Amino acid sequence: MHDDRQLIEERLRRALRERIRPAIYGAAVPLDIQVWHAPGEPVSPAEALAATYEPAEIGLPWGPAWGTAWFKFSGQVPAEWAGSEIEAVIDLGFSGGPGFSAEGLIHTTSGVPLKGLHPRQTYAPLSILGPDGTAASPGDRIEFYVEGAANPEIPLDNAYAKVDIGAKRGETPIYQLARADLAVFNAEVWDLILDLEALDGLQQQLTPQEPRRREILRALSRALDALDYENVAGTAADARAQLTDVLSRPAHASAHQLSAVGHAHIDSAWLWPLRETRRKVARTVSNVATLAQEYPELVFAFSQAQQHAWVKDNYPEVWERLKKAVADGTIVPVGGMWVESDTNLPGGEALARQFVHGKKFFLDEYGIDTQEVWLPDSFGYTAALPQLVKLSGSKWFLTQKISWNKENKFPHHTFWWEGLDGTRVFTHFPPIDTYNSDLSGRELAHAQRNFAENGAATHSLVPFGYGDGGGGPTREFVATARRVANLESSPRVTIESPTEFFTAAEDEYHDHAPVWSGELYLEIHRATYTSQAKTKQGNRRSEHLLREAELWSAAAVVAGKLDAYPYEDLDRIWKAVLLNQFHDILPGSSISWVHREAEATYAKLAEELNGIIATAQQALAGSGDAQIVFNAAPHTRSGVAGLGAGIAVGEGQAVSVENGVLDNGVIRVTIDERGLITSLYDVEAGREVIAPGAAGNLLQLHVDTPNHWDAWDVDSFYKNNVRDVTEVDSVDFSTVEGVATVVVKRSFNRSNVTQTLRLRPGAKRVDIETTMDWHEAEKFLKAAYPVDVHADRSASETQFGHIFRPTHQNTSWDAAKFEIAAHRWVHVGEPGYGVAVVNDSTYGHDINRTAREDGGTTTTIRTSLIRAPRFPDPKTDQGVHTVNHALVVGAGIPEAVEEGYRINLPERVVTGADGVEPLVAIDNGNVIVEALKLADDQSGDVVVRLYESTGGRSRATVAPSFGVASATEVDLLERHLADRDLTDGAVSLELRPFQILTLRFKRS
Repeated sequence: MHDDRQLIEERLRRALRERIRPAIYGAAVPLDIQVWHAPGEPVSPAEALAATYEPAEIGLPWGPAWGTAWFKFSGQVPAEWAGSEIEAVIDLGFSGGPGFSAEGLIHTTSGVPLKGLHPRQTYAPLSILGPDGTAASPGDRIEFYVEGAANPEIPLDNAYAKVDIGAKRGETPIYQLARADLAVFNAEVWDLILDLEALDGLQQQLTPQEPRRREILRALSRALDALDYENVAGTAADARAQLTDVLSRPAHASAHQLSAVGHAHIDSAWLWPLRETRRKVARTVSNVATLAQEYPELVFAFSQAQQHAWVKDNYPEVWERLKKAVADGTIVPVGGMWVESDTNLPGGEALARQFVHGKKFFLDEYGIDTQEVWLPDSFGYTAALPQLVKLSGSKWFLTQKISWNKENKFPHHTFWWEGLDGTRVFTHFPPIDTYNSDLSGRELAHAQRNFAENGAATHSLVPFGYGDGGGGPTREFVATARRVANLESSPRVTIESPTEFFTAAEDEYHDHAPVWSGELYLEIHRATYTSQAKTKQGNRRSEHLLREAELWSAAAVVAGKLDAYPYEDLDRIWKAVLLNQFHDILPGSSISWVHREAEATYAKLAEELNGIIATAQQALAGSGDAQIVFNAAPHTRSGVAGLGAGIAVGEGQAVSVENGVLDNGVIRVTIDERGLITSLYDVEAGREVIAPGAAGNLLQLHVDTPNHWDAWDVDSFYKNNVRDVTEVDSVDFSTVEGVATVVVKRSFNRSNVTQTLRLRPGAKRVDIETTMDWHEAEKFLKAAYPVDVHADRSASETQFGHIFRPTHQNTSWDAAKFEIAAHRWVHVGEPGYGVAVVNDSTYGHDINRTAREDGGTTTTIRTSLIRAPRFPDPKTDQGVHTVNHALVVGAGIPEAVEEGYRINLPERVVTGADGVEPLVAIDNGNVIVEALKLADDQSGDVVVRLYESTGGRSRATVAPSFGVASATEVDLLERHLADRDLTDGAVSLELRPFQILTLRFKRS
């Protein structure tokens, strides 16, 4: 037989494009159109329906960027169409893909949302176009409204282009109304298209020699032969009959089993503002609820409790539909987090609260205790997550993003993920390599071939549907799932819930699944540790202000000096902070609008939290003229106990400044004429810290032009182009209030940097405040600290502990970690000696070592200060920024932990009379209190969350300063896990390395 594959395939393409798809709709009549252009931000349906509408017609320009237009459509359904399927077809002028172009939401005449519109879903069935969303019939007159959102089209095919879509409303309309008809829907034609596409997609994945491929091609050819192009609707059934045999053959017994889960990966903000996501969520939920009426087998996984809450707060009718869909099992809450947050950057307590607030919402509103953590798109996953997942009461984890790795292919798809404390969680990484599948033959075949566990396991999961607010699954996707459910040469596809998938996968593979230990480092998007510095700074500050607000409010209530704990305010503030930890906000990869709002939110929250803190501290301090120092850090400093308050005491001899040398008797720091640290001598250890011939606090400016994804990526070649910023405008030495101070001013390119270096009495650290007036483009500024330490690995603080990463590049896995994330500190050390760099608001670092000619090793710690990417915010980080670091010498891990808290929790001084005994005292400095608060159920119980910080076993006694009736160990949601014995009112603990433990004390 001659090879005519190409001939048939090209024939099919043209037939679909020019003959068959245009025949989906037959007879049509135009709808009458009226429009109201909303003058500002979106308004409620009630306000929109009360507006004055103007006559309009097809071709109407509407919608300046980010604008809204409300359309009123009306018409008479032709009586002669009785017996036909009838739909309204609305094209708002869609141009891009779903989620990245204009969108619409259909409303009844009373303002009830019905169904979303987007470029791949332009219809509304007659069954929802009657009064109040009921069915209309031929002969009826219909009337409905569409809220059109003029979201600008986004050039994702050129994601490194310099475009600014972050401004608010534009002036010029960017869309034109393209279609508004009532039309006869030719279901047989539509079914034929899906038959053809399913079979064509399958045959393209088979080798030319396979009989199955040739059989499908012959069948496709016969179907086209049976089709009359002048009467496609009338002959579609004949064409479909030619495909019946090849579509009905069952899958092979060994076929891979795919659990298909409807999904709409809705970024809570990204290339659109938060307010638009609220509307995207309403459109998507409306779509799913409507689609399920026709396809009852649909299961839709809906993550992010915040998005559920938006529906509840803003769309009461959609909320009722959502609750019913959840009760029916159509919509399945998943994830158990407030948002799909970044996991590299949120602090430990904040990441715990993601689970607390997320799971609590689902429990309170639906009575559902979610079991799977659903994070398909975050930019790497902290090794702290498995323990937090377990402590939240969940047991499964799903991600997709690791398929984006640039250097190394991740070796597993179903595995046990072991966290830094040893906790394991059953994890799945869908081999289909997308969280927006269309269930095409190409994708299904890829999932089957790509599955790393083939031969040992048979199940994987596929999330299908348009994402990014694109509306989720369409009827085409669900109908395709029916066709490929049991199809020869294809995997078996079953629409089912994530719980059903995980249960089957774990039952099959529980005892044999491989183990991955440590973080899931993403080998791309490393610049998200640095982009949008003010957003990151606002997050860090908010986390620590919340710690203080809870600590001091709890202390004041327990002491009887404050009437009420601010439960509602703290709950609201936490949720605002958690929202901004979404994986395109905190990482700095959203449009400028999003980050402007985030910065304004952080400023407002800081003012409010400082007010809560001040109220509690003044109540605790009382009236008087003494200077009471409040220490919210977990360690004693200035003679004041951690978590307590009192009168400060001096910590060392006076400092001296002479001939460029700062000396406090503990360390001596030499600053040269360039303002660089050329010597840092540890007096106690008798050791020079700065590597020979090197200089510390060296600013280094890199050209930063990643190949793709500007705000997200820094590529390794950035290191090839570096400039040492050593020129100075001035270097001034002084002593300010007993602190040795050096102020260094520099100018370069279009930017200025002022650094203030401080050496305090008794300190084994140099504090460095850096203020940058930054006006660069595509540049990356770092500060380098080359130290004379032989370290083959570095330690980086992560949530509730730290992880080690290599300083060498022995393997491609090592080399890929050329930029790493750390929280408050990084540490390098050799046996007996170490150095740490701590910070108050930065996350990106790189740490490398080089061999010197003298035989020694220089380990260089570099902190990433600021970047200047072009997309999606061309003005990223332009302006003034201030960050703080400290170089800590002679430091082990405990000292790094302590100094990390110190720089992030500065002492507060309140004029009053009384000190404050800590609510709890812990007799082991390695055991850290991360949160101290009153219980969420408003019982008045005191909750203490603590963890082992060094990576070793630790024993500790937790002694409350208040009367205790009982003590229990609880999970993150403060639910009972185990009773704890009290001895003299205290609890004795034995913690494994990095163990997180939450105690709940009932007050007597």
